[in-house]
Amino acid sequence: MPLRAVLRESPGVVRLAAVRFAGQFGDGMFQAALSGAILFNPERQTDPLAIAAGFAVLLLPYSLVGPYAGALLDRWDRRAVLLAANVLRAALIIVVGTGLLMGMGETPLLLLALAVVGISRFVLTGVSAALPRVLTQTWLVPMNSVFATVASGCAGLGAATSVAVIGVIGAGDFGSAVAVALSGVGSVLGAVLAAGFLPRVLGPATDAVPRDNTVHAIATGLRTGAVAVWESVQVTTAMLGIGTHRIVFGVNTLIMVLVLRQAPMDGTGLSGGLVGFGVAIAATAAGMLVAAVVAPLLIPRLGRSRTVVVSLFVATLVQLTLVTPIALADSGAGRQHGHQLLLIGAFFLGIAGQTIKLTGDATMQIDIDDVRRGQVFALQDTVFNIAFLLAIVIAALVIPESGRSLTVVLGGAAIYCVGIAAIALNTRRGALTR
Repeated sequence: MPLRAVLRESPGVVRLAAVRFAGQFGDGMFQAALSGAILFNPERQTDPLAIAAGFAVLLLPYSLVGPYAGALLDRWDRRAVLLAANVLRAALIIVVGTGLLMGMGETPLLLLALAVVGISRFVLTGVSAALPRVLTQTWLVPMNSVFATVASGCAGLGAATSVAVIGVIGAGDFGSAVAVALSGVGSVLGAVLAAGFLPRVLGPATDAVPRDNTVHAIATGLRTGAVAVWESVQVTTAMLGIGTHRIVFGVNTLIMVLVLRQAPMDGTGLSGGLVGFGVAIAATAAGMLVAAVVAPLLIPRLGRSRTVVVSLFVATLVQLTLVTPIALADSGAGRQHGHQLLLIGAFFLGIAGQTIKLTGDATMQIDIDDVRRGQVFALQDTVFNIAFLLAIVIAALVIPESGRSLTVVLGGAAIYCVGIAAIALNTRRGALTR
């Protein structure tokens, strides 16, 4: 059946996609504005450890709470969750914008931003868990690719919008505050769209909701999600791939921020500051768009597990050939060349990382039953955040403020190799249990 016919016969898919796209446009705006307010703001100076601390405040608390919140997605009406979460996120965004205007300190600002980012993750988890309720299994892989393609574009457009707003108004708390406030439009639109669903249409099914105590289920959410992942060799492989890539992505993100915080050499090469960071994000997003086309072609031919392994192998080569030069650059011309290669590397790492993510999403939607799917997707968010955070914190302890460290870059390649080895052992475990 053609895609157009599927969308015409499944209007819930279009509305659910719109909820995600609106939210990710707002997320792109909010995160870019936050980067402008903290990482690239001339009024606020931060070193590698301060950057790591900022990411810790943003990611660690939700990483600890996320799996338990996933239990709610398997018990509460997901339509009501999406509606309430978007409304709450819009309100908190206004508070963050007001705090920036009032010159709020970094700690309370990051705590508020933590709540916004946590709710955003909750919304994305809810959308992923609800997709199989409005779409047949046959279309999950290609539709995930379509969703990811447009969603990445929306996030990139949102980030570009924030960069443009800050560029017009000027770097500083005021420009960032305006961009943050405008990002709330995505949450408002998401709430309006979520309200259009009928109760329970996004699941979970009433007869599938567990009868045990909800409080107990929340307290055991992490264990429930982990057990569901371990029971499926392919889901475990997907989680290993996701976690491995996020560790290296965290290292590379810190490198990128530190390198781009420096002034451009002789006005040439990759622009520095927030604009340069926006260019790097755009390159990564472009790679993610390509992955949305590549993944549906690779998965049927290679299988889900092999697709993850191939993607990690490609990422290893990119780390060694395109990220390493920036660590070796010792002159103006060398640094300019390293910047260019780093930008190309961001593109190819975007392809590899998003291919792993799409494969993982499809695997979890196919292999995990509806009653536990929300908890597994929430666990995936936890793997994302904790792996990303630990990588940044550890790298910040050893990397110089220039962002150039051959040891750190090669360590990223070694981590990719460890991930591939772990997947091989996991595959062997599956073969032995058959």
